[in-house]
Amino acid sequence: MAAADRRRRRDGPAGLARGARDQRCVRPPSDRLNPRKSKSPLLDGRITLRAVKRLAFAAAVAAVGISLHVGIVFALGVLLAVLLGYAYSVPPVRLKTRAGFDVAVNAVALGAFGPLAGWAAVNPDLSGFPWLMGLQGTLAAVGLYLPTTLADLEADRAAGYQTIAVRFGARATYLIGYGAWIAAAGLSVVLAATDTIIPRSMLVLEVVMVPVLIAAYRRLIGPGQSFRGIIVLASLFLFPCGTFALTYTGVL
Repeated sequence: MAAADRRRRRDGPAGLARGARDQRCVRPPSDRLNPRKSKSPLLDGRITLRAVKRLAFAAAVAAVGISLHVGIVFALGVLLAVLLGYAYSVPPVRLKTRAGFDVAVNAVALGAFGPLAGWAAVNPDLSGFPWLMGLQGTLAAVGLYLPTTLADLEADRAAGYQTIAVRFGARATYLIGYGAWIAAAGLSVVLAATDTIIPRSMLVLEVVMVPVLIAAYRRLIGPGQSFRGIIVLASLFLFPCGTFALTYTGVL
């Protein structure tokens, strides 16, 4: 009976992960071993594998379809984001289990593609895009993403996943994230001081907030990481980001 049940799960509907031979493609071992994810709808049976695949496909189609109303360049960016998400999560590629790629996909997607998508919505030819802001955002995203690999370190290690934290260890991963965070913060001061992208009127705020953000990272983030500290740090980071957005658009 148990064997038959395993076969039914393994031989479920073909879809995004057709090449996978068992349920690990959507119920990876690290998720089953991770207390943070143990109550997810798929793992505790509130949603089926078939429903997950259908929802994922429908969401991808809807995202690309709606984005066409903004513009073709914007839509191509959304399509690229969907494909990256697929490559990040689904075997056999599953970049989230490959050291370096796990960080790069998230950092570039959040730190560079996000601002670039917003720019493409109003400037389809991408003229005048502040590429230094993409660099600053990517560095900040590296600083914020790496602690998530620390939070999942033990579950990923037990599952045999080679995330950057598993490959280099908790201490080295923390130092890389901290260094990227300091670099992002320092760059924001330089940009404001030179009136490049960040208005010089924000320089005082940057000078005040940068030490606060660096100290907060040191206090809230560490090798034995939880998601609570990451959330608090990200919330603090929203303050200078929001101020920049309002200043850049002329609201302030």
